[in-house]
Amino acid sequence: MSISPLTIKKLKRFHAIKRGYYAFVLLVAMILGCLGAELLVSNRALIVCYQDHWYFPTYGDIIPGKTFGLAYDYETNYRDLADHFQRQKTGNWVLLPPVPYSAFENDLQPDILPPEPPTFQRRHYLGTDTSGRDVLARLVYGFRIAILFSLGLLVTTYAVGISIGCAMGYFGGWFDILLQRIIEIWSTVPFLYVVIIISSIVVPNFWWLIAIMVIFGWMGVTWTIRTVTYKEKARDYVLAAKALGASDLRIIFRHILPNTVSIIVTYIPFSISGGIVALTSLDYLGFGLPPPTPSWGELLQQAWANFSAWWLGFSVIAAMVVTLVAVTFVGEAVREAFDPKMHTVYE
Repeated sequence: MSISPLTIKKLKRFHAIKRGYYAFVLLVAMILGCLGAELLVSNRALIVCYQDHWYFPTYGDIIPGKTFGLAYDYETNYRDLADHFQRQKTGNWVLLPPVPYSAFENDLQPDILPPEPPTFQRRHYLGTDTSGRDVLARLVYGFRIAILFSLGLLVTTYAVGISIGCAMGYFGGWFDILLQRIIEIWSTVPFLYVVIIISSIVVPNFWWLIAIMVIFGWMGVTWTIRTVTYKEKARDYVLAAKALGASDLRIIFRHILPNTVSIIVTYIPFSISGGIVALTSLDYLGFGLPPPTPSWGELLQQAWANFSAWWLGFSVIAAMVVTLVAVTFVGEAVREAFDPKMHTVYE
């Protein structure tokens, strides 16, 4: 595969827009970091060296405490194991992640009522929530769920919307008119009421929420692709392809869609931010992912109910601002770099 000179020119223009480029680098680093979150935030050790044997518990099976000479058969508490090895001074050691807590673990102290403020001594760098769970761990794993949700929503929504929009714009006629009326009727259905009704019947999970969002979210991109397809199908290269006997599918997938990529790409960053905000809003209202799933919306709800625990609201609001601002900067840079008017020559 080779990249066309026009695409290279667009990528260079995107690189020249420093605000968008650095925001893109930040987003990629955040996504890679959350995908490997177990290496940074986890109550499992990265490496355990015990009697000259090496163990890597992070992505493996549960290792009982008896394996390391402790008096229980359930999963090892690696923070206690590290203290135990340090007291013994026998050459055994444990390498813990920078944040040695799970997003689901309740770290309750007998003399402290949660939520607990930030403390570096016990490595709760952003404190704990009302259940004694580490806030930083909840933020990291909540971001992973939110970004995977928004990417999954983006792929499915665009697949449905682009397919229907291309068909409407290309075939036109009664097919286009019929789908326009269906979209107009379907767009009047209140989305939040449907979510409330479904939540009262079943417990919504990750895939349920994506399905509901896709059912109501495909119409926006459909209108855009329909308009672009109407415009593109009247151009000379489409007429030439028809004259050469190309099939409708070949014309759509090999000629029309490649010429709409620049428009599709400009909407992607804003669709990602919309997916994050949508999931956070549903979780805040209590109609999103069931507890104890890590969620930014659930942390926001805790912050609203506990104004004295300032670290709850500060941490999740700061994380949302950084993420959404970075996505917005990337979207602006992509829109400017892929703007057809910047690369069009009129003769």
